[in-house]
Amino acid sequence: MFGLSVAITTPAHAAGPTAACRTVQEWGGGAQYTCTITNSGTGATSGWKLEFDLGSNVRMGSYWDASLTSSGTHHTFTNRNYNGTISPGGTASFGFLVSFTGTLSGPENCKLDGQPCDGGPSDAPPSAPANLRTTEVTPTSVSLAWDAASDDQGVKNYDVLNGSAVAATATGTTATVSGLTANTRYTFTVRARDTSDQLSEVGAPVTVTTPGSGEDAPPSKPAELRVSSTEGDTVKLAWNAATDDNGVAGYDVLQNGSVAQSVTGTTASVSGLRPGSYRFAVRAKDSIGQFSELSNEVTATVGAGTGGCRPDGLYQTPGVTPAYCEVYDQDGREKMGDGHPRRAIGYFTSWRTGKDKKPRYLANDIPWDKVTHLNYAFAHVDEQNKVSVGGDKPTNPAIGMEWPEVPGAEMDPSLPYKGHFNLLNKYKKQHPNVKTLISIGGWAESGGYIDDNGNRVASGGFYTMTDTQAKINTFADSVVEFLRKYGFNGADIDYEYATSMQYAGHPDDFTFSNPRRAKLMAGYVALMKTLREKLDAAGAADGKHYLLTAAVSASGWILRGHDSYQVVPYLDYANIMSYDLHGTWNHFVGPNAALYDDGKDNEQQEGGVYNAYGMGYLNTDWAYHYFRGSMQAGRINIGVPFYTRGWKNVQGGTNGLWGKSALPDQKQCPKGTAGDVGSTTPCGDGGIGIDNIWHDLENGKEMASGSNPMWHAKNLEKGLQGTYIGDYGLDPANDPDDRLVGTYTRNYNSTMKTPWLWNATEKVFLSTEDEESLAAKAKYVADKGIGGIMIWELSGDYAWDPARNDGKGEYFMGKTLINVIHDGLKNAAPYGNLKSSTTMPTDVLDVKVDLVNFPVGDANYPITPKMRITNNSGQTIPGGATFKFDYGTSAPASMTQQTGWTLSVQAGHTGNNVGGLKGDFQKATLTVPSYTSIPNGGSATIALSYQLPIATPSNFVLTFGGKSYVLTQDSPRSTSVGGLRR
Repeated sequence: MFGLSVAITTPAHAAGPTAACRTVQEWGGGAQYTCTITNSGTGATSGWKLEFDLGSNVRMGSYWDASLTSSGTHHTFTNRNYNGTISPGGTASFGFLVSFTGTLSGPENCKLDGQPCDGGPSDAPPSAPANLRTTEVTPTSVSLAWDAASDDQGVKNYDVLNGSAVAATATGTTATVSGLTANTRYTFTVRARDTSDQLSEVGAPVTVTTPGSGEDAPPSKPAELRVSSTEGDTVKLAWNAATDDNGVAGYDVLQNGSVAQSVTGTTASVSGLRPGSYRFAVRAKDSIGQFSELSNEVTATVGAGTGGCRPDGLYQTPGVTPAYCEVYDQDGREKMGDGHPRRAIGYFTSWRTGKDKKPRYLANDIPWDKVTHLNYAFAHVDEQNKVSVGGDKPTNPAIGMEWPEVPGAEMDPSLPYKGHFNLLNKYKKQHPNVKTLISIGGWAESGGYIDDNGNRVASGGFYTMTDTQAKINTFADSVVEFLRKYGFNGADIDYEYATSMQYAGHPDDFTFSNPRRAKLMAGYVALMKTLREKLDAAGAADGKHYLLTAAVSASGWILRGHDSYQVVPYLDYANIMSYDLHGTWNHFVGPNAALYDDGKDNEQQEGGVYNAYGMGYLNTDWAYHYFRGSMQAGRINIGVPFYTRGWKNVQGGTNGLWGKSALPDQKQCPKGTAGDVGSTTPCGDGGIGIDNIWHDLENGKEMASGSNPMWHAKNLEKGLQGTYIGDYGLDPANDPDDRLVGTYTRNYNSTMKTPWLWNATEKVFLSTEDEESLAAKAKYVADKGIGGIMIWELSGDYAWDPARNDGKGEYFMGKTLINVIHDGLKNAAPYGNLKSSTTMPTDVLDVKVDLVNFPVGDANYPITPKMRITNNSGQTIPGGATFKFDYGTSAPASMTQQTGWTLSVQAGHTGNNVGGLKGDFQKATLTVPSYTSIPNGGSATIALSYQLPIATPSNFVLTFGGKSYVLTQDSPRSTSVGGLRR
């Protein structure tokens, strides 16, 4: 166990800054370090650079409070903009994680700003130059190259020795020795000299025989170098033999320009490679040491797949090398800083400015130390098909508004814009681990936008922008420009909804959405693929990785029209909107965001859901397993609401739960509900007045939905009406609906992990969230390896403020719930980073599997798409071959086929889902009939049938001829394009 400091500081050397690193904790195969820089000098530092070497068996992981560059086993940390200045006697610290095999070794050769970390002098001689090799041999000269030596004070030059005599001196790592005799054997070595003129040991020798003058041509160039496979940390290569008039003696395999090994045959296996991309070439050599020209060069990637730190399953744009490692570690997990192994994503809304006299929530109110990501809500698609937040006006909250009266909301004068964007970037400088994303769309702006005067413009938004690829390109280009201009780390697409289900989404969008239902999903897929590719290209140019995320539905009804949610490969992660699962669009009274089903949901009972499928789909756990079937747990975040939904005049149920509440006059139902969309299901009688302070307006009238921030619900629970209700237009003196009447009693369902308030006097039911329910959800996320939690929205959080209400106290905006989330996740293990729950093969075939030809809308029951298998592997897939794949347990293990193939399913979950689904995957095996095959360049189509929606199946394994392969379909981490079997 390695527990010593990198450097032991001693008083005798304390004339300037010193550094020491120590292990904070160590566990099986991993360790955490803290490094402290101490300024023992008399003046302040203006920056620092700490570098050291780790053992070859040690892999650098995530880090915080410093910037990192690595080259092999050498790692260099530099200060962030906030900790480079260290006053005399002061300190600065940073930390990092490592994983290792065998015994933990290093750090070694520690330097602080080029000097030994302990502040003392260093006078060690250089290391011996390695990998001496010949690059050209003529009858009278030999050209040599070698790998650089290292020295604590720097290498001055190198001596090339012919036997024991110095034949040449070079400042670089190449030299040519001339004046030699033809047809003569020579042995060369190299030694390094440092700036103190100390000499290293000589490196390993190389022996060469010069050819006779005018005799013996060098070998021909090896042809068709190729990657035959990548397996774990090993790349296997093969090439066609070279020729030579006197015979080929062997081949040198060059890795990134240096000789990795020499072989006598035409294959090689290069092992011990760390995750990353490597360039390989081969040269032939003959019996007298002459070399051929280099072969063609190939690239292979091991461990972390194409692009290094790329998450498992994330699509990579062909021909682009994104800077994944700026965001992800070498295991493909997102780097979020110390104490944040999981995501805490908060939506920050544009409209709580305080300018309308309602309570404000600005960037200085954000709990920056508790969140990992902030989604700014919202930007929109303008009428030129570009992303926009409106005009550059002083009244624009995003880029023009100011709050000079608010301490902490002072503008950063270095930025060319004001508003929320200025403040977000100001605070992000102080919290550099927090990423900001621009969220585009939302419920009100998916099919239109709110103009500078506050009026909604019905422009078509996403629905019309995705009509053509040209419009999509315009939009995607504008997103890249927007991120660069305003300093965002990525884009969050909140398109509600690209589903084929009629009357889904905002009622004002139906004129755009309903005629396009059959093609919305195809447009959505084209949009996300284009965004991914343009963000990849921009990120590669900018030296960063831009995130692309999406707010995705949790509703089984909406997801039935989303085909198989084919946008998953393009997402860094998905934020499940696992709320609004029940609401006043109908009369069924239930929880807003239940974690689990309890088998008693009357909406699903009356709809025949339990009888048809054996499980309920209006809960977070079901939605998580839908997406888990297509992506790893760590690329999924569950959503939680910091707001309520509720009904009044509830009849039946248990303290309102699973009761009913229909609006007495169904002719007054809101647009998009009941008879307005041809439904016989009544709309609900939503909470109003004191039970609905966060309401929307329809034609200037309050929409009854029981919507409140959680701090208002906590006041109702405590019997307080809130001193702020007048700011929201409530007038209890003149409007009975605005008065607090009766008692709001908290209830909790331990099966669903959901609380609610019940007012028996008013028959009011308000679905809530609080410390108990969020602690349960945080535990769920931690236990299942889920990426994290997404919050709509931060200003709904609460805390007790004893100074408010004339010193009697009341609940108001606070940090109680985000603290519960943070406390529940801060000590969680690293999230699940692999899609498969089993070990996958290492060889890959270029075979693609798609689900296509989905029936539209309500015609899609049972769900009957076609599975299309496209073979570009370079070989025939014979009869008897098997395709194994996983799909989520959100659908029963009852999938069938109607094409004459054989399909079997091994159940990962059976029975109801009361209290949660028990497994992640239903595991299917599809067998090619013996009488057919799939030729190279061909395809096959199989008709499938299943009952509940599934995301695109994953973890495909194709087996034939005694060997198994993964497919390009899954974009697996452990394979590379260079290793494809074609």
